[in-house]
Amino acid sequence: MTFTLADWMMYTMWAIFGLMIIDFLIAFFQSFWKGSFDPTFVLGYLKDVLYYVLPLEIVLSLIPTDPTGWTLVIFYFVGGIAVILKYLLDIKRKFR
Repeated sequence: MTFTLADWMMYTMWAIFGLMIIDFLIAFFQSFWKGSFDPTFVLGYLKDVLYYVLPLEIVLSLIPTDPTGWTLVIFYFVGGIAVILKYLLDIKRKFR
């Protein structure tokens, strides 16, 4: 485990996907145990990948064109932290 900037970007994406999977599994098991299982709830997670993960990947691919070298990196981490907080709050709400 290293602590370079590229590694922190990878850890951010791992955290996003990890929290997304945890949130998905909680929703899956809760709906399954309640007997209200509907496979269309998966579409919400596909939408989240399209709305949250894809823009972060686009920002990541544009970083080499950034003349300052830090603007898009900061934007990437702010967006990544926002998505991580969104999933942490969603997981917290599912247990209430």
